[in-house]
Amino acid sequence: MFKKAAMLFTCATVFLGIGLAQEGSVPSGIPHLDHVFVIMMENHGYSQLIGNPNAVYINNYAKSANLATNYFAVAHPSLTNYLEVTGGSNFGVLNDNAPDWHNASCTTNLATGTPSLDNGKEPPICPIEGQGTDAATPAIDFRNETTGPPGTINIDGKKSIPADHHIIGKTIADQLDEWGMSWKSYQESLPRYGANNVNASDGFFTDKSDLAKALPGEGQTEANLIQLYAVKHNPFAYFRSVQEGMNRESSLANVVGFLGYQGLFEDLRVGNVPNYSFIAPNQCNDMHGRGNAGPACESDPNDNGTQAGLNPGLIRLGDLTVENIVFSIHASPVWKRGRNAIVLVWDENDYSVAPIVNKVVTIVDTNYGVHHTQSAKFYDHFSLLRTIEAGLGLPCLNHACDKDVNVMSDLFAEGGSAQ
Repeated sequence: MFKKAAMLFTCATVFLGIGLAQEGSVPSGIPHLDHVFVIMMENHGYSQLIGNPNAVYINNYAKSANLATNYFAVAHPSLTNYLEVTGGSNFGVLNDNAPDWHNASCTTNLATGTPSLDNGKEPPICPIEGQGTDAATPAIDFRNETTGPPGTINIDGKKSIPADHHIIGKTIADQLDEWGMSWKSYQESLPRYGANNVNASDGFFTDKSDLAKALPGEGQTEANLIQLYAVKHNPFAYFRSVQEGMNRESSLANVVGFLGYQGLFEDLRVGNVPNYSFIAPNQCNDMHGRGNAGPACESDPNDNGTQAGLNPGLIRLGDLTVENIVFSIHASPVWKRGRNAIVLVWDENDYSVAPIVNKVVTIVDTNYGVHHTQSAKFYDHFSLLRTIEAGLGLPCLNHACDKDVNVMSDLFAEGGSAQ
């Protein structure tokens, strides 16, 4: 009944020409999906992983499931891509700044139409809401992260996306709530008391902890904190609707860790998972790396975009993490019920300075359809959002509605039998 009412409201609003802006019709081309698991990894390009001997499981998974061989992240840095995967826009955010938590008086970048750049001078991100203009995505960016030639490559170095003046400040989480479905953001190493006001955590202590008081005599300070959980990898925390719990079910209570009651592995074990699961391993396990967490977690020593410049331990940690998560999903009773899909995707190719493009690995695994498929069709993060919305019966959102955004129908196609 609620879903029907929401649909009637949507149709009426579109007819009146008000309110919805960049929320369009429900895309087609994807079978109905009951559960979607998106696993987001970090900062490595396609050629750095495919064929990498330290990513044995990922390479085998790419062969046994379905692999997109021409899939592109959109821009840089990380947060921008997380927003694009979940909300279909950068919302004017082109950096990894933390949220301006619960600030009711700030003005959003959507409202000002002025992007928040990655220059170290911008304030925390005003909670995203409302309607306005996002940031343009040039094919080659000379203003963000780099200045002057050769520039940072966005997408494939050819395609550009102009700023859109009709962006709405919402994500797939808001849509799921409106249509009577459920979601969770599973964030590894989140502290046990949740995500509210937390920008970084080692799983217990946070950037707000008084470590000198908590560990007297140890000489520890906040500077010693290993930032395993990072809010920049939790896109939903940047939206006012989630920060304030403004919608029926969307709130920070939906952001949980991997371990413990109602965490990722417990939810999978009992088969109690939402329709949409966004899964972000911590910064040692997602291939991002941290400089103070030991040699295996050290960030890559070379940024020339080749496998030779990578930390093999960091790749191996990520490979084992993917194996553990995928195994746990496959072993869950929910995997055997209905139609389900896993999407393993990297946020960006952090080494995409000309001539290296922003191409990343994306693997699709379903319990109902084709396997061993490789697709050379052009896809990007907006394609992924559009595809998931199609499978869950949701309207396309923001740039996922753009006419040149393809649905990933060949990788989610019918065929085979349920596993």
